[in-house]
Amino acid sequence: MRNLAIFGSFLLLSTIFQVAVAFIDGLLPNGNFEQRPPSFELKGTQVMGRGAIPSWQISGYVEYVESGHKQGDMLLVVPEGSYAVRLGNDASIKQRVKVTRGIRYSLTFSAARTCAQEEKLNVSASSQSGVFPMQTMYSSNGWDSYAWAWIAKSDEVEVVIHNPNVAEDPACGPLIDSVAMKALYTPKRTNKNLLKNGDFEEGPYILPNTSWGVLIPSTMIDDHCPIPGWMVESLKAVKYLDSTHFSVPQGSRAVELLAGKESAISQVVRTVPHRSYVLTFTVGDANNACMGSLMVEAYAAKESIKVAYESKGTGGFKRAMLRFRATGPRTRVVFWSSFYNTRSDDLSSLCGPVIDGVKLVSVRH
Repeated sequence: MRNLAIFGSFLLLSTIFQVAVAFIDGLLPNGNFEQRPPSFELKGTQVMGRGAIPSWQISGYVEYVESGHKQGDMLLVVPEGSYAVRLGNDASIKQRVKVTRGIRYSLTFSAARTCAQEEKLNVSASSQSGVFPMQTMYSSNGWDSYAWAWIAKSDEVEVVIHNPNVAEDPACGPLIDSVAMKALYTPKRTNKNLLKNGDFEEGPYILPNTSWGVLIPSTMIDDHCPIPGWMVESLKAVKYLDSTHFSVPQGSRAVELLAGKESAISQVVRTVPHRSYVLTFTVGDANNACMGSLMVEAYAAKESIKVAYESKGTGGFKRAMLRFRATGPRTRVVFWSSFYNTRSDDLSSLCGPVIDGVKLVSVRH
């Protein structure tokens, strides 16, 4: 009993004084929620103490859910490990992290809907925030991984994931798992490529045990894109891929355009008016059963090109080129998919063409 009282006092102190942890790329401390709360801090699945989940502070109606837990007729599945948390009415989880002021960071987390109603998540750090609508789920197992980026304004930040909804059922809300962070650095332009990060090698943390990539939100949600140098200028997200789980034409990272013309990625580059430029890039498929006619449209200045690619869904790519003459000191380079595509093995999962190896050079003729 004495040891239980001491542990309870420790939890009370951790609720009042949460110590910031030193940042390293990867999962936050207990970011996969496998360290469970003590049994006396649980009422069924509901977590009762603010500091009951190790390394986290909670508020509102938070549940600690084991994989296989039944909600009515629905079986809740956890993507990595055995446990996740569910954020009910106006609930949040947060953690303090030591960072470097002025550096851009990205937060990666996995989320799944558990209710039929519209759900959303508010993610915040350093007085910056983004609201993620969860009407569209992109993966067949119901889980998606998201990335969100911000600029650190101090040497210590509080990372918060919040469910702002208030439903009739207080437990109704998204499941959260696998919360990770990564510092982002923007590659510089060179005389061999005027675009920054044209190979997409710099980007958010991809959870190693997940096979569905990371969704990159539009600029309407995130002012600081988790893929440095680029912007997602569309209603829908694009997907950031790794070569461990997908076919990537070049290097270890690439981008998949998921939702037709609602899924576009762009970059503004410095140019010299009336000078000629050549834009080259790779179009392919991710070896994810995205079969059929794929097409990427590329735009720069007053020129455009449509690149058709017949996909067998097993990986492959082709190179394409667009020549243009700059009309001003800034030129916007844009890519989007012409069609809506779904995977042949799961018609509910959106997919699309992969782009990689984007390169822009100035030419004399």
